[in-house]
Amino acid sequence: MARAPLLQLSGIFLTFGGDPVFDGLDLVVQEGERVALVGRNGSGKSTLMKVMAGIVEADQGSVILPPGQSVGYMEQDPDMSGFETLGDFAAHGLEPGELYRVERAGEGLKFDPSRPVSTASGGEKRRAALAALMAREPDLMLLDEPTNHLDVEAIGWLERELSASRAAVVIISHDRAFLRALTRATLWVDRGVVRRQDKGFAAFEDWRDTVWAEEDMARHKLDRKIKAEARWAVEGISARRKRNQGRVRALQGLRAERASQIRRQGTAAMALEAGQKSGKLVIEARDIAKAFGDKTILAPFSLRIQRGDRVAFVGPNGVGKTTMLRMLLGEEAPDSGTVRLGTGLDVAVFDQTRARLDPDMSLWDSLTGDPEMRVSGKADQIMVRGQPKHVVGYLKEFLFDERQARAPVRALSGGEKARLLLAKLMAQPANLLVLDEPTNDLDLETLDLLQELLDAFDGTVLLVSHDRDFIDRVAATTIAMEGDGRAVVYAGGWSDYQAQRAEAAVSGGSGGHKAGKGRSGEKGLHENGPDGREPTDASPEPGAKPKKAAGLSFTEKHRLQALPDEITRLEGEIAKLEELLADPALYTREPVKFRKATEALVLRQTKLAAAEEEWLTLEEKAEST
Repeated sequence: MARAPLLQLSGIFLTFGGDPVFDGLDLVVQEGERVALVGRNGSGKSTLMKVMAGIVEADQGSVILPPGQSVGYMEQDPDMSGFETLGDFAAHGLEPGELYRVERAGEGLKFDPSRPVSTASGGEKRRAALAALMAREPDLMLLDEPTNHLDVEAIGWLERELSASRAAVVIISHDRAFLRALTRATLWVDRGVVRRQDKGFAAFEDWRDTVWAEEDMARHKLDRKIKAEARWAVEGISARRKRNQGRVRALQGLRAERASQIRRQGTAAMALEAGQKSGKLVIEARDIAKAFGDKTILAPFSLRIQRGDRVAFVGPNGVGKTTMLRMLLGEEAPDSGTVRLGTGLDVAVFDQTRARLDPDMSLWDSLTGDPEMRVSGKADQIMVRGQPKHVVGYLKEFLFDERQARAPVRALSGGEKARLLLAKLMAQPANLLVLDEPTNDLDLETLDLLQELLDAFDGTVLLVSHDRDFIDRVAATTIAMEGDGRAVVYAGGWSDYQAQRAEAAVSGGSGGHKAGKGRSGEKGLHENGPDGREPTDASPEPGAKPKKAAGLSFTEKHRLQALPDEITRLEGEIAKLEELLADPALYTREPVKFRKATEALVLRQTKLAAAEEEWLTLEEKAEST
């Protein structure tokens, strides 16, 4: 016997004065389901979630929730007026015997219940709203970007809590690792249509690509049929006018069908251009340390970052990642030690607080009012990577329409603010990118494009992020700030960092490499330990034959270990690009995408050849000693 649905939407029609957002939408959420709700920014995901929560009322259709069942919705911007503290808000409506749940959620999500609402940041308010929802334990939880403003530890806590919960959960998130770990079904919002697949997010992208390929094939067949029928109409209709009016009407129907098809939204036409080449040395820090009162942010730490490095900084909120970045960039002085910046640096910063955007300015003024982008004497043009460009045309490249150009920044969604900040960032040539939580609110397609651009970027990247998947895709080195001033360097991205820590836990080692003074006083990305000795390499896999690497420097040994993963990653990216370029219609349909894919393929093939040659050279050197 089929069980009754927990939530049912039937015949939902909704419009906000223009084209329908949803037309005849039907969907069901069953008890205990864990569902990913995915789609492009602006596709209607949050609107659909608000319809499910009863916050937005549809123009037509019904939302059915069985009696006795409850729905909880995590608001993006919770209204806390009337509450003194975050704890007061989170505990509102709970029985005295249930208040422990707020304390427990507060510990897991790292928010201070005693914090006054008047002084709380937007991130703190969101964490309090999430804690309030978790404490109420509704039968259906609707979570819109719950991992924003959470550090990795809090994300891990939330994953465990949701996995153990018997409640149904619908999640909107850009965090691939979070969605893969939790979801068992997927709702995909695409051009007003909601498709369902009874598989988790891990299967989504293959499903999406298959649907789009089938759609492109059907559109291609329809175009060919219209072209053939139109040729018949021109060449033969005069001789058969009376007998073939039905065929003419059929041609008109085909054209109407083709015109009614909604074109897929393209990806933002983002581009990164390195400015002048910086010197080989980008940043050198020697024994830098920092404390605020009795709290040690960073114990003496040494580091060398060279041109082309991709370095991720990870650790809990408040541990000092942003302070570390500011010291490395020379924006904040260390208490002791020195920082030397290399020559010819052009720095571009992506700020997680969006502080570089004035909420009261229009998008137009945000670009034309920027001294670095202004074109003298041209009120409607900006300078983009050395070339003048109309401001509206540039905004369209980042998926903004003409009506939004004069709208205030405060009217934008989180994802739109992130795209506007990227537009400002990418207008300037730079050879050092500093990205502080760049992934918040971006949709998956834009994240993919950003990752590809960073991979092809001929400069240096410093990244602060809690997005584990993005770190894996971008970083070649991870610096873990583990509290009490400890900063440990690990080869690779997030997964490599976790694997090395696990190995160290078994072997009793540190798992990474603490920076300190080397034998000659020189320092590098992976440095000697505090006692002056070179740190031990990560333990080999069980049964693996140790490499004879006595003749290699520490940096060379690190490269020899890292290169196989780098080669595998490049081979995978080349295969994807070759598959994309195998489409014979791509050049005609999307010439810009074809050009970028071709350039990316050539670049990755060159990198692969260089990586294979470097591995062979190092392996021969290791074996000869």
